[in-house]
Amino acid sequence: MEQHINPSVRDIQISGIRRFFNMVSGIDDMISLTIGQPDFPTPQHIKDAAKKAIDDNFTSYTHNAGFLELREAAARFIKEKYHVHYNPETEVIVTNGASQGIDVILRTILSEGDECLLPGPVYPGYEPIIRLCGANPVHIDITQNSFKLDASLIEKNLTPSTKCIILPYPSNPTGVSLSREELKEIAEVLRTRDIFVLADEIYSELTFDDSHYSIAEFLRDQTIVVNGLSKSHSMTGWRIGLVFAPESISQHLLKVHQYNVSCASSISQKAAYEALTVGKNDAEEMKAEYRQRRNYVYDRLIDMGFENIVKPDGAFYFFIKIPDELLLSSFDFSLALAQEKKVAVVPGDAFSELGEGYFRLSYACSMDQLTEGLNRLQAFIQA
Repeated sequence: MEQHINPSVRDIQISGIRRFFNMVSGIDDMISLTIGQPDFPTPQHIKDAAKKAIDDNFTSYTHNAGFLELREAAARFIKEKYHVHYNPETEVIVTNGASQGIDVILRTILSEGDECLLPGPVYPGYEPIIRLCGANPVHIDITQNSFKLDASLIEKNLTPSTKCIILPYPSNPTGVSLSREELKEIAEVLRTRDIFVLADEIYSELTFDDSHYSIAEFLRDQTIVVNGLSKSHSMTGWRIGLVFAPESISQHLLKVHQYNVSCASSISQKAAYEALTVGKNDAEEMKAEYRQRRNYVYDRLIDMGFENIVKPDGAFYFFIKIPDELLLSSFDFSLALAQEKKVAVVPGDAFSELGEGYFRLSYACSMDQLTEGLNRLQAFIQA
């Protein structure tokens, strides 16, 4: 029966991140610098709130968009942090993680033949959904632009078919953010065009050198913001995402969300409420640790002789150019490093063809692991 499967689904590949992780995860003494998951536990007060929700029998369906107090807390959070106002009753939707939010958004706004612009290299979770919608992903090369998708690059790639632009900043895999001025310039290019912006801001609380800014501050009517608690509160398994959009858009997003999952887990929603109220600044402690690790990794990479390192200002990744003299593809480099030195990184081509020649290193791990992993990487390069 396989030949009768939807061809669009049949042609999709498993994420290169997961594929490589699964390939090397069974090797003894492997130091994994691959998965983008915080190595901190969920704060205890959030876990306690979830336990109380169970004891209080808060175990039924909620409103499709999430229970109102949570949406109110989410709206307060984004207004206080990023200066964007949303009506919690009509413009906030709680989703099963940011990934489900992205799926809902793209299936709501994209039609057959539309084009969706996104930077390359980029997180691999967008392209398969775009293709499932019958639309076409258009990757814009940002490797020569400090990994930034700016107004001039966007303008050069606009066509009559352009329906959506994805701005995933701070970025996975590069850790790069866009400044307030850069976002304003993008907004000016798009303001007179009927183009949606999907702003994936899941790493918004993990910026190191400046505050995070949202393009929704400048282009609210065209922007759909995705955020969540996976990275900011180390809640990857709780699966809570947040989608913010003007009511004219949100009312249609909610229809797709409703028929997809009904609502997010009620228990996780109670935990999320605790995170966005009592724990609204929980990310600060983690951010301080990530900043220290980032600086350490950067100094080590420079000492090893890696060139053109773009120092990330958010998230917890480095996207590193493989030395040309090694004559290795990103996959062969990563596989050899895993087999010979037992260090796992992610091949750059997992982040589109424009990531070929690079590898992604995640520093969401302990300093001990990071130090040993970099020692092994240095030994591999020297050999």
